[in-house]
Amino acid sequence: MKNLGLAILMIALTSIPGHAQTATYYSSGLHGRRTASGVRFSNHQPMAAHPSLPLGTKVKVTNPRNGRSVIVRIVDRCRCSIDLSQGAFRAIGSLGAGRIPVRLKVLR
Repeated sequence: MKNLGLAILMIALTSIPGHAQTATYYSSGLHGRRTASGVRFSNHQPMAAHPSLPLGTKVKVTNPRNGRSVIVRIVDRCRCSIDLSQGAFRAIGSLGAGRIPVRLKVLR
């Protein structure tokens, strides 16, 4: 029961607009597979996975280190803060980084 409370707190924190989080990106091997929303995943499209935001939500993801932003649509689920398509990740940072700090702003 203690873990359930912690899990709920973590989900609540990752849903706060503007809350600092860490972004990672999808593996190339997932390109073309169906997501939780039913659409086929494309590493070239601005798509993302999030643990708790509703599927279909549009989110502005900003890298505070360089000020670059990208707007993505939540199409899948993940355990991390946010998992971006490689194209979306490249728009705000370098794939070589593997993970970058980001701020999220829910648009709709």
